[in-house]
Amino acid sequence: EPNLIYDKERSLTERNDLLSSIPPASGMVMSGQKVIDRGDIVDEYTYRVLNSFEREIKRRSATQNEITSTIIGQIILVTFMVTLFTIYLALFRRDYFNKPRSIAMLYSLITFFPVIVAIMMRHNFMSVYIVPFAMVPMFVRVFMDSRTAFISHVTMLLICTIAVRYQYEFIIIQIVAGLIAIYSLRELTRRAQVFKTGILVAMGSALVYLALQMIQDNDFTIMDHDMYYHFVVNGVLLLLAYPLMYIVEKMFGFVSSVTLFELSNTNRGLLRNLSEIAPGTFQHSITVGNLAAEIANKIGANSLLVRTGALYHDIGKMADPVFFTENQAGVNPHDHLDYKESARIIINHVTEGVKMAERENLPTIIRDFIVTHHGTGMTKFFYIKYKNEHPDEEIDPKPFEYPGPNPFTREQAILMIADGVEAASRSIAEYTEENIATLVNKIIDSDVADGYFKDCPITFRDIALAKVVLIERLKAIYHTRISYPEAKK
Repeated sequence: EPNLIYDKERSLTERNDLLSSIPPASGMVMSGQKVIDRGDIVDEYTYRVLNSFEREIKRRSATQNEITSTIIGQIILVTFMVTLFTIYLALFRRDYFNKPRSIAMLYSLITFFPVIVAIMMRHNFMSVYIVPFAMVPMFVRVFMDSRTAFISHVTMLLICTIAVRYQYEFIIIQIVAGLIAIYSLRELTRRAQVFKTGILVAMGSALVYLALQMIQDNDFTIMDHDMYYHFVVNGVLLLLAYPLMYIVEKMFGFVSSVTLFELSNTNRGLLRNLSEIAPGTFQHSITVGNLAAEIANKIGANSLLVRTGALYHDIGKMADPVFFTENQAGVNPHDHLDYKESARIIINHVTEGVKMAERENLPTIIRDFIVTHHGTGMTKFFYIKYKNEHPDEEIDPKPFEYPGPNPFTREQAILMIADGVEAASRSIAEYTEENIATLVNKIIDSDVADGYFKDCPITFRDIALAKVVLIERLKAIYHTRISYPEAKK
């Protein structure tokens, strides 16, 4: 029997150790050291040094060329993708260029995640699949629109492919995750929706990865099961979108649906004060908000926004509530005032409302409802009274005009219509269908004739639908009741 047994594994290990101990170079030449001078004899050592120096120069030159070529290619790809994204905005969302913060958010999002991916890949820090890329379409969908959300997501992913190893797999999985995020957040109204989105994105990503693995290899035993843990972590990190949404909202000046719901809470802040100080105005605001929301739903406008704006549009009346008819109890202080002074007090509720809104840090989009709900209209009651008492005097209409501006969004136009009609409807002597229809048509046609809607994108069709909604709703509000008979004694 042999008394010596060959250990192949140990022999290879020993051999490799010996090879690694052999220096790759003989001697050392310091940077700046003279190797040979003019007229010197080239001996064997000098020849080896010069030959080694030549090879090293070629190697470094080739490496530098490769790096330069890679960087140029990356610059070309990034520039091309950003250019295509900009062209999309210029062609289909030109209005965003009038909102610098919107543009800043879009370009920040499509830049931030590629930088994160590049850092992770360079330092081999975990897997890129734990990065919640679906946050990009979520933020853009909540604050802007679905189509821009998808284009932003795809642009960001294509830029990220510069750094990732398996581009095909990465693009497919992340596009599906982005689509799920967009579909599940069609309208963010509850915190639970973000939780549901995180679960759906994790499940969708895992399902797509499983499908790709089955297409490439039918053997389940050799599939990479660790990836599914990465998708779970991705779904958990996606829950951070809710607190981050508040930061993005404040940083870039947006107003989300969640914020509008919080602002429309009548049990806190200015709305609670309004209900206590000017209860008539508070009820008027609620009614106007309901009417405006009905119109917005009918014509496809933002019903939550217009309803919230309606709740705040008359908060300035809290400064002098008794000067407004809905808060009076039989005594009218205007009876003892000059018409110009009365007009000044009525008009002042707009400027006072803006001041209150600024003190409470209400979003600009809500403050706009306060300044536009009367536009550049006139306090016609006091103007006509003053004009009738001074028939021979040339009257300056400025003291009787609101500061404006006129509505410049559909939602603001809806509020002006609903506010004017609701206020005028209280003066109808008999609530018949004919009287209500006559009043609605008269008020709205007068607003159109006065040019209050020239600066906003509301159409004649929208106005016609608004009339129908208001007539039907006012008929329901002021419906007639039967008189109950009295019991005979």
